[in-house]
Amino acid sequence: MSADLTSCLQFCTIPTMQSASKKALDIIRHRGGIIRTREALASGIHRRTLYGLRDAGAIVSVTRGLYRIAEMEIPAQVNIVDVAKRVPKGVICLLSALSFHELTTQMPQQIWIAIDRKARKPKIEYPPIRVFHFSGASFTEGIETHSIMEQRVQIYSTAKTVIDCFRWKNEVGLDVAIEAAKDYLTRRDSSPSKLMEYAQACKVEKIVRPYFEALIA
Repeated sequence: MSADLTSCLQFCTIPTMQSASKKALDIIRHRGGIIRTREALASGIHRRTLYGLRDAGAIVSVTRGLYRIAEMEIPAQVNIVDVAKRVPKGVICLLSALSFHELTTQMPQQIWIAIDRKARKPKIEYPPIRVFHFSGASFTEGIETHSIMEQRVQIYSTAKTVIDCFRWKNEVGLDVAIEAAKDYLTRRDSSPSKLMEYAQACKVEKIVRPYFEALIA
């Protein structure tokens, strides 16, 4: 190959690579700054471009197969997004949901997630997770979809989470459940009737009624 042809190929290739990298970074930023390998490929980012950005330090690996833009600050909710992506049929619940809804001062060290009782427990080494098997209405009722870092994440509603905390009071702690109910009832958008609807659906009405009557009185 002649020197002139080699020079021409190099000249033509470098701008093309830079253009591909810039386009890839724009796609990742549009998705909130994080992306999974399969999402990158589905969005038109070539695997070579993705790994090139990683090797150049433009993006960093958060966990296996999950990348974020290096210059981006890591929000506390990135682990929730990661788990939600890896367990798409799961629902963020209990302490993690309480933290999201700002109904507790506790910062859970694990991501608490509910799955259907017939579903297989997901195997995730990091971030650490705590899995709960819900069934029937206790699993399907009260699910909301929130946008976190441009990603869709399923989380139980505020009222449903309060009820779940009483259902799982031995795991969460009765004091945490009561404090969450107290904080919820002070909010303008709180609904005691909604609490009881979820309590009935989850078959814990008799358990929670005395606590709610005492808090409302």
